[in-house]
Amino acid sequence: MNDTLKHHLRVEPYPYQREGIIFGLQKKRLLIGDAPGLGKTLESIGIVDTASAYPCLVICPSSLKINWQREFEKFTDKSALVLNNSVRTTWPYLIKMGMYNVAVVNYESLRKFFVWDIKAGKSFRLKDVVFCPPIKMFRSIIIDESHRVKDPSAQQTIFTKGLSIGKEYVIMLSGTPVVNRPEDLVAQLSIMGRLQDFGGRAKFMSDYCVEKKDEQPAVPLSVLSKKLYDTCMIRREKEKVLPQLPAKTRVDLYVDIDNEHEYNLAAEDLASYLRQYKEWIDWEVRRKMRMEASVKFMTLRQLATLGKISQAIDFIRTFLDSDKKLIVFCSLHDVVDNLVKVFPKAVTVTGRDSAISKQSAVDSFQNNPDTQLIICSIKAAGVGLTLTASSDVAFVELPWTYADCCQCEDRAHRIGQKDNVTCYYLLGRG
Repeated sequence: MNDTLKHHLRVEPYPYQREGIIFGLQKKRLLIGDAPGLGKTLESIGIVDTASAYPCLVICPSSLKINWQREFEKFTDKSALVLNNSVRTTWPYLIKMGMYNVAVVNYESLRKFFVWDIKAGKSFRLKDVVFCPPIKMFRSIIIDESHRVKDPSAQQTIFTKGLSIGKEYVIMLSGTPVVNRPEDLVAQLSIMGRLQDFGGRAKFMSDYCVEKKDEQPAVPLSVLSKKLYDTCMIRREKEKVLPQLPAKTRVDLYVDIDNEHEYNLAAEDLASYLRQYKEWIDWEVRRKMRMEASVKFMTLRQLATLGKISQAIDFIRTFLDSDKKLIVFCSLHDVVDNLVKVFPKAVTVTGRDSAISKQSAVDSFQNNPDTQLIICSIKAAGVGLTLTASSDVAFVELPWTYADCCQCEDRAHRIGQKDNVTCYYLLGRG
C-alpha cells in the first residue's frame, strides 16, 4: 500500500491508522472493522478531511454524539453541529452558510431530522420514504457502530440506506460487522453500495448463508473474507498493532445529562450558600457551614451521576455488541441497581457483596466467556483485584482523587494483561 499520505490533521496518526486512511481514500465506500480502542474515529475523520469531503454527516449511538463533535473539532479545523431540537428546522441553513461542516445525529433521530413523509403504513420500504432535500448537501457519511443497521427491514436501516445514496464517501465503522451470521453483512454492503460486487443479494445469500446452524455454505467463508478485504474492508486486532500503541489510552466521552433542570437548581443553591459563607467570622460557625457545604457538593455530584445513567446504558450496550468484556466503575448504589436491572447477566463487586460473592464475580468474569460485564464500586474494587480478562474500563462517575482513578484502571492494566488498556470516562457536559 502506497504510504504517501498528506493530511491536515492536528495529530500524527499511528502507522496502522495512516494505512486505514489511505485504504479509505482509495476505496471511498468501505468498512473499517478495527477492534474497539484502536481509533476508528480518527481514521474516518482522516479520510473525510484529507479528501475534503464536506459537508459530512455522522450517524452514531446517542452516547457518542458529543464525542464525535469534539473529535472533529480536536483533530481538524472544522466545526461540527450536534442535531437536537434547538436546530430542528435551522440545521440546513447553518450547514449551507458554512457555519458548520459536519452534522452529528443519533440513529433514533434520523426520522425526525431527515424524513418528510412515509407513503405507507407501519411496514414500509425505501421507495415509500420522502427525504428532505437538504440531505443532498452531504458529500460524505460516517456510520458508527454500523452493525446497528444489519436488519434490512428495520426503520433505521432503511433511513440510513436512503441517506447514503449518491454520497461520494460512505464509511462504516464496527468492531463486529458480523454479529451472528454472514447475512448481517447484506444490509451493510447494500448501504455502502457494494452488494453488486458480491453478485447482489440473492447470490450473496445462496453463496454464503445457510438455513441450519451445522450446514456448510456453498462457498467457503474464507472466500467471502478474502473478497471483503480485497474490495471494501480493513480490520486489525489490538494484538497485531500493539507495538504501536501506548500501554494505556484514556478517552473522555462527554454526554448530556437528562436532569439538567434539577442539577442547575442544586448548583444555584450551593453557589448562593457559598456566597454567604464569606460573611461568617466565628470559626465554630465556619466549621459547621463547611460540613453543610460538603453535603451540598455531594448532592450535586449525585445528581450529575444520576443524569448520566441513560447515556451510560447506551454506551455499555453499544460496547457489549463488540463481544468484548467491559469493567464498569461507579460509586452510587442507585447506579449499580439501574445497571443490573438493564444487564441482568452482569456480575458485581460492591460494598454490599460478601467476600465470597465478590470472589465468585471476579472468577466468573475472568474465566467464563458468557460473563461480559462486571460492575464495580470504586471503593470496594479499587485495589487488590485482577480483572485482566478485559482491556477496557469505563467510569460512570469519577472518584475524588486521581490516585483512585489509577488504582481502578490498574485492575485491568497489570501483569497478565496482553493488550493496550483503554479507559473510557463518561463526563457530563458542562
